[in-house]
Amino acid sequence: MFDDTISAEFPEHEDFIHNTAIPLLKSRYGIDTAVVQAERTYKEIFYSCYQRGKHIGENYGFPLLLGPWCNSRLKVAPLKKWQKAQGEYKSIVGIAADETKRIERQIVKGAILPLVEYGITEDEAFDICKKHGLLSPAYKNGRARLGCWFCHNQRVGEMRRLRAEYPDLWYTLLDMEKDSRKTFKPGKSLRDYDVRFETEELRMNGGD
Repeated sequence: MFDDTISAEFPEHEDFIHNTAIPLLKSRYGIDTAVVQAERTYKEIFYSCYQRGKHIGENYGFPLLLGPWCNSRLKVAPLKKWQKAQGEYKSIVGIAADETKRIERQIVKGAILPLVEYGITEDEAFDICKKHGLLSPAYKNGRARLGCWFCHNQRVGEMRRLRAEYPDLWYTLLDMEKDSRKTFKPGKSLRDYDVRFETEELRMNGGD
């Protein structure tokens, strides 16, 4: 979660998960789904302060590109805690056969990779999901990947889309930057990108 009420997912994807995908998986395939969430939110940790080290007393602010706190605290740790509570389990990961850079890492972890086993590429996986009504509407207008809307690793094009499609989320994130000792991207602030995107819009609309 971004905060106590706003999901990390794009709104249309959040709706798809709970109102389409989970019910369909249960009714059509008999698959039960558990949504695992961290006890704390992105915003809560963002404003938490370091308790040791050279930045003691300062808030965490935006995550670093390498070793980001969001990945370990909001994803990995909660998932491991949930898995531990389940006892014996098998990890099945939906990495496609043509995502070669990600495959080896999951094999080392002992994960089952059914798309790799059957040689299904990303494009083929998209087609299968479309055929069976399991493709999220968030994959619209050429969007190829989904992730947290506030992810600092997202490409500039996705940042531009966030600002255009969900200005309330964009400006919430932009407002938080004043409270972070690090800019959203190394050496470049969200304000810089905001000015850039506004200038691009003016040019497209024939403005000066």
